[in-house]
Amino acid sequence: MANIFQELGVRPVLNAHGNRTALGGNTPSPAVRALMDEMEDYYVDMGDLVDSVGERVSEMLGVEAALVTSGCAAALAVGAAACMTGDDPDKMEQIPDTTGMPDEFIIQRQLRVRYDRAMTIPGGKLVVIGHEDKTTPEQLEEAIGPNTAGIHYLAPGTSHPGALPIEDVIRIGHSHDIPIIVDAAGQVYPIDNLSRYAKMGADLVAYGAKYFGSVNSSGLLTGRKDLVGIARTHSSIGFESTPVKSFGRPMKIDRQEVVAVYAALREWLTTNHEDRFAAYEKRMASLRADLTGIPGLTFFDSPEDGPADGLGVTIDSTVVGMTAEEIAEELKDGNPSIWVRHPVGPDSLVFRMPTLRPGGEQVIAQTMRELLA
Repeated sequence: MANIFQELGVRPVLNAHGNRTALGGNTPSPAVRALMDEMEDYYVDMGDLVDSVGERVSEMLGVEAALVTSGCAAALAVGAAACMTGDDPDKMEQIPDTTGMPDEFIIQRQLRVRYDRAMTIPGGKLVVIGHEDKTTPEQLEEAIGPNTAGIHYLAPGTSHPGALPIEDVIRIGHSHDIPIIVDAAGQVYPIDNLSRYAKMGADLVAYGAKYFGSVNSSGLLTGRKDLVGIARTHSSIGFESTPVKSFGRPMKIDRQEVVAVYAALREWLTTNHEDRFAAYEKRMASLRADLTGIPGLTFFDSPEDGPADGLGVTIDSTVVGMTAEEIAEELKDGNPSIWVRHPVGPDSLVFRMPTLRPGGEQVIAQTMRELLA
């Protein structure tokens, strides 16, 4: 009997890349899936569910408030809207027309990524500051004006040379009563990252819940209670549970997804992460052993400056006869398709363990040996 992949004509993917949205984001644990299944037994008032989960999440993290969203980008969008409209229902229904309200979000040139476009969904405008190599406090000060609704910050910031540290951004922004919105999408480990930015003084912080074990289409907005409450009104649940015709109605989230965020976060905060990384190390060692002996390959742990969760491979193309990019494409074209992280350095690629199903490293080793024979 054909399986669902054959029925639909799509190739299964061995995901050695990571929590990539284009691959489905994440596979929840059996415990998380069990609680999601429990939500199938009955329907629920979604407003009550979202508020209850938000309260429990805020208690777990020690932050003022939390809102479950349909992903990190959705969290940024409703957060941006909250900064623009405040609690004015007329302005809430007016957006994306931002006439008469502040609509500019300052962002450092060094911290630009394609995902910051989420800030413009409710009508916000990005104001880019800084030179290619550096942004100064003076440039941030000068950019703040009557149309400034907030300052966007891509966490952790320190990995982008020349960017102002978040402490300076919070200090300068708050001296002008300007809120700081942090995109902390994947900043979920160490686990204190889940509350760190809010406790530092950031007003709103957005996370992708897939990174701590929830489903692909889920996220969190944390921070100031007043702004998170306004963001709730802008969200799909605000559209359904308040008189406000908010823009966020298309960013709907299901009851199973809401409880997945709660269950996954609870599991993530109680996980023995040392054991988790030890399991990755064991699988990485197995893959390294299976690939050792293939001429032209050298190995490294990834990331090199923290707990490793992936095996890096540097390719000597003059020996192997293929570049790392060509190998990555050949792996992707196979069946099952194998996705790896590339590029990660000079002719290197990385096989990451967190999203690779157990035994997948053996399939990768066999495929690599056949490919490079």
